[in-house]
Amino acid sequence: MDREKKTRLTSKGWKVGTVSEFLDLTPEEAAYIELRLSLSESVKRLRKSKKVTQNQLAKMLSSSQSRVAKLEAGESSVSIDLLIRSLFVLGASNKDLAHIIASPERNPESVGISP
Repeated sequence: MDREKKTRLTSKGWKVGTVSEFLDLTPEEAAYIELRLSLSESVKRLRKSKKVTQNQLAKMLSSSQSRVAKLEAGESSVSIDLLIRSLFVLGASNKDLAHIIASPERNPESVGISP
């Protein structure tokens, strides 16, 4: 949020903070959520760059298209195991995975997975 908007909101009595503050997340909980979101966004980006449909990825994983949609949406019901398997099935390397995990902030464009 830009500074001007934050100033306008606070001047009208609104409290402005982060999602972590609002949900009272510990740093570990916030890092875990960011990791899951980075993994799911990376799967979606890599799948699209490889021109693979959700249905095709589901078949590659012996899963369903709806499960892949949930995976890409970052739903908490999807295991980290499935997120990581999806990346590997799409051709990501251990180095790619390490880069995703090491990324300081969730930004799928900065994730260095080569198509």
